Amino acid sequence: MAGKYKIVMVRHGESEWNQKNLFCGWYDANLSDKGKEEAKAAGKAVKDAGLKFDVAHTSVLTRAQVTLGAILEESGQAGIPIQKTWRLNERHYGGLTGMNKSETAAKYGEDQVLIWRRSFDIPPPPMEKDHAYYDNIVNDPRYKDGPKPEEFPMFESLKLTIERTLPYWNDVIVPDMKAGKKIIIAAHGNSLRGIVKHLDNLTDEQIMALNLPTGIPFVYELDENFKPVVSMQFLGDEETVRKAIESVAAQGKAK
Repeated sequence: MAGKYKIVMVRHGESEWNQKNLFCGWYDANLSDKGKEEAKAAGKAVKDAGLKFDVAHTSVLTRAQVTLGAILEESGQAGIPIQKTWRLNERHYGGLTGMNKSETAAKYGEDQVLIWRRSFDIPPPPMEKDHAYYDNIVNDPRYKDGPKPEEFPMFESLKLTIERTLPYWNDVIVPDMKAGKKIIIAAHGNSLRGIVKHLDNLTDEQIMALNLPTGIPFVYELDENFKPVVSMQFLGDEETVRKAIESVAAQGKAK
């Protein structure tokens, strides 16, 4: 049985900070060379699957936008409208932003880092005003239209990330689908996990155990009530997907 609606999502390709194993969050890292290749491969996978889009949604962060651009270029769809929103940004890692994940695990212990990375509602320490990247993020002109100063995060748990991502899903993306538009979302591991949790009605524990690989698009087919008929169907060979998921899972371990 085919769904009434189809939507494609993709986590951005590997970023320079992914490559260095740093907590990135709202810092605007670019794609690594590997990430650029992943984005091109994602575009080829989209093209090979014959997927066409009317509109794209992405975050305000460069790594997601460059990934999206490569996918649209490779699949011959570079001219479609693109909507950008901070609500699809990665989770804000607060005071951990810029820290090496392995060094953080060695300093605080793997268990504590696992709590920060994998608990549903326990956020990392806040980003204080003397943090190396505070001004870089808070005073970035791309946020002049939002979030408002009082809602600008200094840290986020996955729960908080979902609370600012789902309104965009419900108020913008769902109406687009209802209007018959074919959509691709290029975003981040945690903003996409929020959407996946919502669609598949996953428990907090299930969504925290889910590792989304970089640069591999996945498809949902939804019925008229936006319930999944097909869930998270990855585009690409099984071995590539498996290796990508394992790579993400290994990032929080002390070396």
